[in-house]
Amino acid sequence: MSYDVYGIGNAIMDLQLRVQDDILQRIQVDKGIMTLVDSERQSGVLKGLDGQPVNRCSGGSACNTVVGVADFGGSAAYACKVGQDAIGKHYLQELRQLGIDCHVTPSPGETGTCVVLITPDAQRTMLTHLGASTGLSVDDVHEDAIARAKYIYVEGYLFSSPGTRAAAIKAIQVAKERGVKVALTISDPFLISLCKDVFWDLVKGPVDLLFCNLEESRALTGAHDPVDCARIIHKEAANVALTLGKEGSLIMHEGQVFPIEGVTVDAIDTTGAGDMYAAGVLYGITNGLSWKQAGHLGSHAAARIVGQMGARLGRRFTKAEIAALLS
Repeated sequence: MSYDVYGIGNAIMDLQLRVQDDILQRIQVDKGIMTLVDSERQSGVLKGLDGQPVNRCSGGSACNTVVGVADFGGSAAYACKVGQDAIGKHYLQELRQLGIDCHVTPSPGETGTCVVLITPDAQRTMLTHLGASTGLSVDDVHEDAIARAKYIYVEGYLFSSPGTRAAAIKAIQVAKERGVKVALTISDPFLISLCKDVFWDLVKGPVDLLFCNLEESRALTGAHDPVDCARIIHKEAANVALTLGKEGSLIMHEGQVFPIEGVTVDAIDTTGAGDMYAAGVLYGITNGLSWKQAGHLGSHAAARIVGQMGARLGRRFTKAEIAALLS
């Protein structure tokens, strides 16, 4: 089987709850970012929110994107690491039911989980326990599967620890050896402080397409204006997709700037918006759309995610729906 996208990233079960801003102050977490925690810290937060409805969904940034590619009708595979527990079994079963090839060897221990706290302004604050995800290694990189993909999509979070970073680098090396294009997402602004030099080396080298948001692009380049940030990155990367929240996005391709409109929506939960945007762009460029059309598709897909709880649409786009969005 061939793939539009082969993703590699963390396997995280999302546990989403709606909370008020004062809850974030009480549990002393920084709003709007992802914080790595141990299982005790995570359990303590959940215990303090006992009685709140919890929405569960198999997640992880790159996972959300490959599911989005499948929702558009594309073909996708995913490499990750889950534990030999009920959550891990459910995680893989859910992805396979969605038609995604899972290249996974479960390991002892707990599958990773993420408590996603969603405030009334639709911002999401994440407390992540990586669990078995930290065991992802070069042995989990399937060279033959990568060779059958048009793009690999690498999650920036993998660069936060040596083992998972080695797996990401291995996947990138295999892709370049096999003539497969490489897309990288920065994933979170906090990673810039840890991995700025690594990211720049990748952007200047094997990366064909970089996904980032405005805050990440500013941290990476030192510039402030979105177009300036995009141009600086584009001097090194062949293609850039820079998201601007409700203002839309910018795509850089062959020296041109393509402003992509934002889509007005009543925001409920921003979880997975960037992931779904990436899905629309990746599906588009691997299925014959222009870069501007692909950005347009990503923008509309992200808006649908923001207008609901959770990072999954829960249904496939029809060809007619895709055509209508592009029109």
